[in-house]
Formats: sequence, structure tokens, C-alpha cells
Amino acid sequence: MRLSIVAIGRLKDGPERELYQRYAKRIDEAGRGVALGPLTLAEFPEARQSSAKQRQADEAQRLIGAAEGADLMVALDERGKTFGSEAFARWLGAQRDEGRRTVAFLIGGADGHGEAVSDRVALKISLGPMTLPHGLARIVLAEQLYRAATILAGHPYHRA
Repeated sequence: MRLSIVAIGRLKDGPERELYQRYAKRIDEAGRGVALGPLTLAEFPEARQSSAKQRQADEAQRLIGAAEGADLMVALDERGKTFGSEAFARWLGAQRDEGRRTVAFLIGGADGHGEAVSDRVALKISLGPMTLPHGLARIVLAEQLYRAATILAGHPYHRA
């Protein structure tokens, strides 16, 4: 099952991008044995409209457009469902086992997701109650996707 992160904002070259790429490569390697991966990233600039509602609507359309081919869209949202790492791995494995070919994780801009995203996604998940910069959220999500692949593979990376 292919994994995709579709995000507003761009990771700057340097340590953040390198760390993201490290986990993306690890997912590609570890995920092969459990039919997860590769992980792709699509990044879009923040909208420039004057109101938050207009920015949300513009960004929502771009996120949905980029994720259109996914079998399942998931939004990262501070009010979403929280998972422990093992529960997230089980959920991801269940999506794979149900025959989903692609899961797209949508990360909105600074104003949050527009209504169009909320209307289209099957699930909203939260990485926790703290607010994270969106670049860091990408890295945390990539690490958790890698962790899920290792849990499903029985690899000792995750120690409960």
C-alpha cells in the first residue's frame, strides 16, 4: 500500500528535510516486507488570500486535488483521533489488508483545514495535544509510519 503525505508549506533544505528523507527511505526499505510504501511527499505553498477562510478553501482544493487518486484520505487535525504507535500500526495494517492501494495524509496550512477537506476525509488523526510546526508534523508522521512498518514486520525498532 502506497503512502503519501500531501502538505501545505515546504520543508527547507537542511536538517528538517534530511530527517524527513531518512524516514522516507527507511519506510521504503522496511515497508517492502509488509506491503507498505513507498512514501511520497507533495508540498504546496501557503495560500496568499486575505482572509483565513479563503486561504483554507484554496489550500483545501490543492490538497484534495493532489490526493484525488488515493483510496483513503486522512487529515492531520488537532481535534482528531489519537493513536498509540501500536494501535496506529494495527489501523494501517487493516487498511492494507482491506485492499487499499494508497493512503494520503493531508497536512493543512497555519489556518487549519478548509471545510472541503473535512467533507472528503475518512478520518482525522492528531499527533497529540501540542501544536507542532507543520514541517515537524511531517517528520513525526513519517517516523510513525516507519515505526508502524517495523511493528507490522516484528522488527525490534519499537519497544513497548
